[in-house]
Amino acid sequence: MKITISICAAALALACGAFAASPMPALIIDGQNNHAWKETTPVLKKILEDSGLFTVDVLTSPAKGGDFSNFRPEFTKYKVVISNYNGDPWPDAVKASFEAYMKNGGGFVSYHAADNAFPEWAAYNEMIGEGGWGNRDEKAGPYWYFKDGKLVSDSAPGKAGNHGARKPFQVTTRDAKHPVMKGLPPVWMHETDELYSKLRGPGDKIHLLATAYSDPDNRGSGHDEPMLMALEYGKGRIFHTTLGHDTVAMQCVGFIATLQRGTEWAATGKATQKAPKDFPGPDAVVKR
Repeated sequence: MKITISICAAALALACGAFAASPMPALIIDGQNNHAWKETTPVLKKILEDSGLFTVDVLTSPAKGGDFSNFRPEFTKYKVVISNYNGDPWPDAVKASFEAYMKNGGGFVSYHAADNAFPEWAAYNEMIGEGGWGNRDEKAGPYWYFKDGKLVSDSAPGKAGNHGARKPFQVTTRDAKHPVMKGLPPVWMHETDELYSKLRGPGDKIHLLATAYSDPDNRGSGHDEPMLMALEYGKGRIFHTTLGHDTVAMQCVGFIATLQRGTEWAATGKATQKAPKDFPGPDAVVKR
């Protein structure tokens, strides 16, 4: 009788989710950025923890020009690292540690202005595929945009990095079968944000997930520009989102869902979360 009761109790506990997998450890790195990282990091943390998939630590770097001698992230403690950092170069030992972490199967999320960081770090630029600003030019690699059904490179000379005034804009899915995008609408409206364009880099490994049209009437490039990307580096996976300039843009359900899914994919190679019922369609922004 006791054995029967124990088995029944175990089955009930399993049905109730008591034995569900523990949340995965994630690390956000911030501390320097030309964006308001003190405001956006808490939102990133909340979005990821609200998914139920992550417990999130935050590591804040020294201030610009500060002493990095004790800045030693323990990357291997985490399933995924999220960068909200755009500032001073990391020490060589930290860069080597991060490269090893990624080569051995780590996960990385490049969030918005993190793709402005480290223009001189070749491995980092390979991880993110393309980046902007930071004095990047044609030496950093070609421009990349979507044309005639595929991602194309453009070797025209010029500076990297551009955006117009912040406005709502449509995002178009380019790979509906990828785990991050599966079940999402083909076109959806994103909340007021910077639409990055004219990014450059060694982007031949970019797996393009979604784009947005950079309108010349708003200082844009006239191209469908990458917004969401998936990449690999060694055994590691990278989710690159250009979205989320500030806490206004981060309220968009499209941003929230793709960040949660992209971070899970970077950590595990899967995205198990269903498309939220309130995910936006092509005509109207939906916020939380």
